[in-house]
Amino acid sequence: MTDEMTVAIVTAMAGKAAEVAGEPVRAAVAEISRRVRERFRGRPSDEAALARADEEPEVLQGAVLRLFDEDPDFRAAAENLWNQAQTMASVSGDGVVNIFNGQAQRVIQARDIKGDLNLG
Repeated sequence: MTDEMTVAIVTAMAGKAAEVAGEPVRAAVAEISRRVRERFRGRPSDEAALARADEEPEVLQGAVLRLFDEDPDFRAAAENLWNQAQTMASVSGDGVVNIFNGQAQRVIQARDIKGDLNLG
């Protein structure tokens, strides 16, 4: 998990404007923050950390990190949402982002090939 993501989440949860690049990232931060708030419900220490976020943002950050450590699937979902938003924010105009996940011996990613292309 990136520190940038955690700081953005904590800042948004504290009710402050998070400095992030682009609307897709702002929307992702809002969604992740909403999900974290839902997970905090019924957890007194986490609810207290949220209530004190203005004065002690590091306590809230610790609570968020603890939540992510306790639930790796929840962390993975948050990171996935963050990464998708970062990718969407980086594409502008007619830009293209190629993403490859997994394993392969050879991967070709291309755009605007003019002329012949021989693979073999």
